[in-house]
Amino acid sequence: MRRVVVTGMGIVSPVGTGVDAFWHRVTEGANGIRAITRFDAGELACRIAGEVPSRAEDEHGFDVDAVMDPREQRRSDRFIHLAMGAAQEALENAGWAPKTDREKERTGTIIGTGVGGFPAMTAGTRLVDEKGPRRASPFLVPSFLANLAAGQVSIRHGLKGPLGAPVTACAASLQALGDAARIIRAGEAEVMVAGGAEACIDKVSYAGFCAAKAMSSKRNDDPAHASRPFDQDRDGFIMGEGAGILVLEELEHARARGATILAELAGYGTSADAYHVTASPADGEGGLRAIRQALATSGLSPADIGYVNAHSTSTPVGDAAEIAALTTVFAERGKDLAVSSSKSMFGHLLGAAGAVEAIACVKALTSGLLPPSRNLENPDEAMARFEMILGKAIARDVSHVLTNGFGFGGVNASAVFSKI
Repeated sequence: MRRVVVTGMGIVSPVGTGVDAFWHRVTEGANGIRAITRFDAGELACRIAGEVPSRAEDEHGFDVDAVMDPREQRRSDRFIHLAMGAAQEALENAGWAPKTDREKERTGTIIGTGVGGFPAMTAGTRLVDEKGPRRASPFLVPSFLANLAAGQVSIRHGLKGPLGAPVTACAASLQALGDAARIIRAGEAEVMVAGGAEACIDKVSYAGFCAAKAMSSKRNDDPAHASRPFDQDRDGFIMGEGAGILVLEELEHARARGATILAELAGYGTSADAYHVTASPADGEGGLRAIRQALATSGLSPADIGYVNAHSTSTPVGDAAEIAALTTVFAERGKDLAVSSSKSMFGHLLGAAGAVEAIACVKALTSGLLPPSRNLENPDEAMARFEMILGKAIARDVSHVLTNGFGFGGVNASAVFSKI
């Protein structure tokens, strides 16, 4: 089987833009949750979010002007802006800029999203309702289509290989990585630019999630302590936004061009719960199958995994299902298995979550530091068997890490990253 490696990464997140800034803040257990600034959230049960700060707000914020000119920005939704920024960094980091027709045709793009351009959709609806259909822009539809993050990245960089966009809720970007790896293994491409982008911090999306009682409402006045994965006092997730892009490459292709190989995407698994639209079964059976499949395709056993970056979003039902799956898979493990949830720092990035957390996993392998959880003050008793990383990163040299992504509709995805 052709082996798939990571040769580049790029990120835009609530705790920093750029992999170095992101990783420094993650290892410190930084907080990226704050009061919503995009709209008046006064009537909502949840009034806080993991917003990506601008460069004016944060020295490591996102500078959209460095990525797209003002005209391009007006013609596309924010999720596309974030994807373009992360992809630019990832390709520069990989040292890959295809020049020949063959290089371009053998480089593909798969960027997932949970929704696509939600703010553009709601703004377009309001415009048409208030001012009539003649005021709609000819760029309205391409501004919000879910596949346009991948499409715009492909156009910008001349990537003519396979093009796709999984739209599988909160598993989308982890499925994008898995799909990209399969394409490389099948010999359809040598390089894939893959990951996810999401920017759904919008009054309508918040109203919907709040109506479903999925979001935290207890700590609007204390946003730094609101996202509490695996904590007994969790009461719902905090929405975040961002983008994570990885350059995946066939191993021998990477070696032939002298690329720096960061890690191997050694295993991937995906499954369906076939159970409920928004809830996982209590025993986490669907996620369990995805994890086992990822281990099987990597040729590893549960004993080989040194760290788990959990999907855990801070919802009571979702966390409990993942705990059940982890407890079953790692029944023979104890404090020698470290577990944390990055969402405690920057919230739930929906369709972008899996790729952003995959970058944290690769950095864990290359740096020898395992990222922590914030706000884990009263851990769920069912997680007591494992080592929970509290507050700040711990130094630990591990060879294999597991990351999970689960989403509405009962979709599950898991991936194993390994040192090479």
